[in-house]
Amino acid sequence: MVQQLTRMVRIGPFELSTAEGRSIERYRRAAMTTLSAVISKGAAFLTLFISVPLTLSYLGAERFGLWMTIGSVTVILSSSDLGIGYGLLCCVAEANGKDDRELARGYVSSAFFMLAGIAASFLCAFFAVYELIPWPRLFNVHSPTAVAEAGPAAAVFVCCFIASIPLGIVNRIQIGYQDGFENNLWISLGSVFSLAAVLLACYVRASLPWLVLAMTGAPILAVILNSTVLFAVERPWLCPQWSLANTRMQNRMLGLGSMFVILQLAAAIGFSSDNVVIAQNLGSAAVTQYSVPARMFSLITMVIITVISPLWPAYGEALARRDFDWVRRALKRSMEISLLIGLSANLLLVALAPRILRWWIGTKITPSFLLLVSLAIWGVLCAVSTAPTTLLNGAGMLKGQAAAAAVACVVNLGLSIYLTRRIGIAGVCLGSVIAQATIALPAYIYLATQLRRQLAEARIPL
Repeated sequence: MVQQLTRMVRIGPFELSTAEGRSIERYRRAAMTTLSAVISKGAAFLTLFISVPLTLSYLGAERFGLWMTIGSVTVILSSSDLGIGYGLLCCVAEANGKDDRELARGYVSSAFFMLAGIAASFLCAFFAVYELIPWPRLFNVHSPTAVAEAGPAAAVFVCCFIASIPLGIVNRIQIGYQDGFENNLWISLGSVFSLAAVLLACYVRASLPWLVLAMTGAPILAVILNSTVLFAVERPWLCPQWSLANTRMQNRMLGLGSMFVILQLAAAIGFSSDNVVIAQNLGSAAVTQYSVPARMFSLITMVIITVISPLWPAYGEALARRDFDWVRRALKRSMEISLLIGLSANLLLVALAPRILRWWIGTKITPSFLLLVSLAIWGVLCAVSTAPTTLLNGAGMLKGQAAAAAVACVVNLGLSIYLTRRIGIAGVCLGSVIAQATIALPAYIYLATQLRRQLAEARIPL
């Protein structure tokens, strides 16, 4: 096993003229992407590790909770590109599988100009309603400083996020070509920029809006640099051109993207709105007691996604070449890996979390045993879900996922609100656990099983 992994980690590609060579090359690119992602996540973890105790002490519980709540909106806003980014990823992977450069050029240009228009529209709409939104009430903050900073901090965050919408095509292009390792290295540089900016903001005792700009704005510099290298040096033929924008291609990406929007919104509202639910029901300060342990457990899920997600474009490329045997083998291996990591790591963290928190932050965060167990179960369920959903995404089988996610979203949100009011902070996680275990996960496994049967019979529609 170790020898196989060592063989995969190399700069040069394997021979692509044979099915065996292409199979090994897919694993090589996935391995390189995983390795670079470890570096990227390590940089992000270092930023988190240093910034959380520093900013918690600097901001205080309420302002820190406000910062965490604003940051949690990222997932909710992630569908603001209408899923076009994910549609572009699938289409680029397909074009790569067909060795069709002109097809890829058309999709990239079509996506960029759509996203630029969306970003401009959102920016105008946000500032049109900015003064009408009661920001302190929305985030449930009460201290004079937090009340004064709530609106400006949210505005800075939204502006940075909107700026990243058209720039996001670079990420999708690199992942679609199975060059995710390059993108991850640029993300690592963005984390370094972010950490440096946060440290500077804390040193000069900057207000919360400046701290938000440091955390969310600095990584955009790395994205700009990545875009410059990609379009000027590595793949200049992909540089967006207005003349290459194509309505038919835009419609196809929108069709794929609409399903991703439903999936993203369901995940955001049902499974990533925990901080908002807690803030509204228990107060902004209670968010701190939940968000820090939740972030610790989320690192495990992050690792699993890091290992498995590089197979997404590989599945798309392999299916375009009708290499169904490779797809079946890759799915089996990915399920075994995700389950092994999910079970062992989450159980270990339940035992170690109190000690880690005391060493890391002191006695400011004291999670209950019920909360830790709930977070661990949630982590295992996410681990089990990752492998089948990655295959379904690569195959473009999104409607069934979207339907299951939408139902789970409604159930989860209702349960989270009810259980939070009944049993406290742990209730918000238990709501996610129940919805995922009874609705979403069974549906994903069923859909993946159906796809495997189609592959076995070579009847998959392409």
